[in-house]
Amino acid sequence: MQSNQGIRIFDKATTIVTGGASGIGRALGEELAICGCEVILVDRQIELAEKVASEIRCSGGKATAVEIDVTDFPAMERLVQETVRRTGRLDYIFNNAGIVIVGTADLYNIEDWNQIINVNLRGVVNGIQAAYKVMITQGFGHIVNTASMAGCMPGPGSVAYTTTKHAVVGLSTSLRAEAEPKGVRVSVICPGAVRTPILVGGGRYGKMLVDIPQEKMDRLWEKLKPISPNLFAVKVLKSIAKNKAIIIVPAWWRVFWWINRLSPSFGMWLSKRHFQKMQKELGLEMRRK
Repeated sequence: MQSNQGIRIFDKATTIVTGGASGIGRALGEELAICGCEVILVDRQIELAEKVASEIRCSGGKATAVEIDVTDFPAMERLVQETVRRTGRLDYIFNNAGIVIVGTADLYNIEDWNQIINVNLRGVVNGIQAAYKVMITQGFGHIVNTASMAGCMPGPGSVAYTTTKHAVVGLSTSLRAEAEPKGVRVSVICPGAVRTPILVGGGRYGKMLVDIPQEKMDRLWEKLKPISPNLFAVKVLKSIAKNKAIIIVPAWWRVFWWINRLSPSFGMWLSKRHFQKMQKELGLEMRRK
């Protein structure tokens, strides 16, 4: 059905957020609810997602939690269809769920590649496939995909993660050009360092292929001045309201984006030097655990 209504920014909008139980997804869900959205939090960690949804409702917001693995396309499609039947619209889908596998590529098994591609890339594809045609039919909608600064620059030490995030950036910018004439917006979020569970061993479903004491990892992350997830979410939503294509938060990380755009060879050299320095600081010999 065609609709004369436009997207709601953000009051009374309907929003799906994957990976909504913790980290960036949780923060986005909380801030969207504060802005007046009805939020559907999608996560495999259903008890945690229900706790977040309950806290949102206790604060006067509208939220529900749904247990779905984003690699399950039929489940994502059912969720979108049920949401639209119930609310009459879908303003936003945040394809945010993701994992990290830490270690050099020689340590990977094929199962590691399959796992991270399925979650970080296929999970985004599934969300798009479930929501895009619905948004075209209603005449509005905004698809927001979470990539990473790893999608804007080389990432030695996390090659598989970097591969998937480069793919999400390319997918998002390409789809944005296609979708605009159909009334659908597409943005990609490229976080720098954000203080979330993914900083601790890759998160709940991530994996560390090497033994690195957490206190050493913490010291390395602190040098990057991680931003709080809720402040991150506030800044991101301001950019989404303005329909920005590529959203880099914190803003100072744009320096690395510009370096790699202007001189890819220099960007690769910087990444190599940083990786070598990191190995030295960690006293790291890359062996699979």
